[in-house]
Amino acid sequence: MGLKFIRKFTENLEDPNHPLMGPVISSLNLAGMWKPDNKIKVTIIQVFAALSLVTEFIELWYLRSDMGSAMRNLSTTTLSLTCVVKSGTFVLWQKDWRQVIDYASSLEREQIEKNDRVTNKIIKKYTKYSRSLMYFYWCVSFGTVLAMLIAPLVMYMSSSEQRELIRNGSLPYPEIISSWVPFDKTRGYGYTAILVIQVCMCLYGGLTVASYDSNAVVLMTFFFGQLEILKENCKRLFDEERSSVERIRECHYHHVELIKYAKIFNNVLSPVLFLYIVICSLMICTSAIQITKEGTTTMQQLWIAEYLGALITQLFLYCWHSNQVYYMSLTVSEGVYFSHWYAHGVRMRRNVILLSGQLNKCIAFSAGPFSNLNISTFVAILKGSYSYYTFLKQK
Repeated sequence: MGLKFIRKFTENLEDPNHPLMGPVISSLNLAGMWKPDNKIKVTIIQVFAALSLVTEFIELWYLRSDMGSAMRNLSTTTLSLTCVVKSGTFVLWQKDWRQVIDYASSLEREQIEKNDRVTNKIIKKYTKYSRSLMYFYWCVSFGTVLAMLIAPLVMYMSSSEQRELIRNGSLPYPEIISSWVPFDKTRGYGYTAILVIQVCMCLYGGLTVASYDSNAVVLMTFFFGQLEILKENCKRLFDEERSSVERIRECHYHHVELIKYAKIFNNVLSPVLFLYIVICSLMICTSAIQITKEGTTTMQQLWIAEYLGALITQLFLYCWHSNQVYYMSLTVSEGVYFSHWYAHGVRMRRNVILLSGQLNKCIAFSAGPFSNLNISTFVAILKGSYSYYTFLKQK
């Protein structure tokens, strides 16, 4: 019964107009980030999320003298910051996002209609992979949200001393997110109100991160798959079924369009990933300090470990898929040399050389103006975070 429900739910997310991006668009729409009239509109919940972020920074300022509390607050504040930035930039740059998504959908529909066996096989393969990747992203994001939601309850139940201190009023009830409010949030209706607000913000944040990240990584998978299709088409440049000149023209145009939309995609994604890399470097370091700090309970260590694992996993998926696109773009021109170019005259060979020159232009996604998004960057972030950790531990 459960599997049948899940299958029906996933089938309802599919959209024939968006063969690859259907479930992603449904997720973006649920998060209030996909605006149907293509105009910039900020929903009430996005404004409320931004205001909640401000209250977290205010609370962080008040906690600056307590290093332990400040670092715990910083963990949730940085998560909120990335959620607000991802949601806000997606709405602000929606025109560019739509261009890339609409291009991906229209190109796939056109390719599927041609019913080419090789092309359809590749599309089916990377679509299936994208679905698994997207659902995995959702599980990671909402696993982190679930850990945040149950953390206060676990902290309350795990220590009888803390429960006694909370009952006699010496300690406040544990919060999901540490934030400032202009009323007493430690007891009674104030605590209930802040708890409800924070649960809503956590659920919205998880939905935002899952929607944005799965959208970005699925589009990277699209570029990888299309480069693979292009490579296979180059191998078949001189098949007798169609004109060779027409095939060369199609391959040239295909690559030009991929380069064009990859640049648009990189322009809207790069600033967000730059901020994300800075935050990851900071939070990997601070999380390592918290998890090894004396006095940290076992449950707190488990929560920090889950948070740290989710952070590293999301960063790795970005770097891995960007790295895959880059190296596939370097090998596309090899497809030309697998064709029967040597069996044709000088004029046709010149056309092949021109196509090869175009295919030598690679696709590389970046994280800000300073670094490309690849496995080397991922390793450098981990090394840098460990260096900061060892430096601070010596202080």
